[in-house]
Amino acid sequence: MVYRYDSAEDAHVPYRDDEPEAASPGPPPPAGPSPSRFPTPSLARPNQLILPSSAPPREAFPAMQQEPAPRYDPVPPGFDEPAPVGVAEAPPDPGTTAVAPPPRRSGGRAWQVLVGGAAALVLLALCGLTAATLLDGRTLIGQQAAPSAAPDTTRGTVPAEASDLDSRDTDQAPLTAREVFPASTLTVGDGENDYEVLRTQSSASCAVAATGEVSELLVRLGCNQVVRATLRAPDGDHLVTTGLFNLTDRSSAERARDRIRQLLDERQGRFRGMAAGDGTEVVATAPARVGWQVRGHYIAYAVVARTDGATIRSGDTGVREILFDMLEQHLNQGVLERRAEGGTASQPTEGPTDDTGSQDESTED
Repeated sequence: MVYRYDSAEDAHVPYRDDEPEAASPGPPPPAGPSPSRFPTPSLARPNQLILPSSAPPREAFPAMQQEPAPRYDPVPPGFDEPAPVGVAEAPPDPGTTAVAPPPRRSGGRAWQVLVGGAAALVLLALCGLTAATLLDGRTLIGQQAAPSAAPDTTRGTVPAEASDLDSRDTDQAPLTAREVFPASTLTVGDGENDYEVLRTQSSASCAVAATGEVSELLVRLGCNQVVRATLRAPDGDHLVTTGLFNLTDRSSAERARDRIRQLLDERQGRFRGMAAGDGTEVVATAPARVGWQVRGHYIAYAVVARTDGATIRSGDTGVREILFDMLEQHLNQGVLERRAEGGTASQPTEGPTDDTGSQDESTED
């Protein structure tokens, strides 16, 4: 059996093949596309208009009820966060669809606040630097314009010109034995330590006071004078030979000072002690403790030995005291300080260095 759809009234009327087709009574069908012979039900879409001629019967296809689409209230100005979504009071028109407005982005305002704050900080820093620069300039101008209020401490007498000990060019006067060892008894410190001066010597050959590579080093660096003496320590158990080497300048003296320690450790030379009569030969031959330091273009040195020729221990406090008395108290703060002052002190005294060492007994005849 075949069904033929002519109108809404006879949609389901059967007919046979042998019956002739009869014209349907009633008014002619409305203009428009002819309906399909085999219609299929279709769901209504909200954005599509349904023509009355093609709409299915309400009894056969009941209309589907649509829930009302939500409606978004407009965002009030001045708020970064979107307003809560409201519920529509009435269903929208079937041919339109409500579209939600895009939410406002709050990141742009945050970036504006951040950039503005950074710019304010930079401006404040520039203002601070400018103010500090102006303040320093005013302070400097005030210091330059203000007269000096320091009291004048110059003595009434005109002192002799101070001698520069950093170079032999500015300290041309040679040393003398009387300048370095002015008396037969040498009093050091507070007068408690009296050293007996046994013998003095001033020589233009520095080789008489050193041996091996130590002697060659001194000559190579411009040493042209040595003034030395042999003394007996206050305890009577030690002898000491001490003096000054006169080099070209301070740089040469410091180079010699740094190299001497290595030469002594490698036993490539030694400082010579100076015998001063019977019973004093040990200072030139026995194992000894030595010390040296630099001031200006001078090297001060001292060689200490026991009168019995025994080896001196490295931690002997008595020997350390003798080295300090000779190098720092007498030669540095005494002889060289007087030469540097010229009546008025012109440079501070350097602290004593710890340039000390030991040397074995001499193998020379």
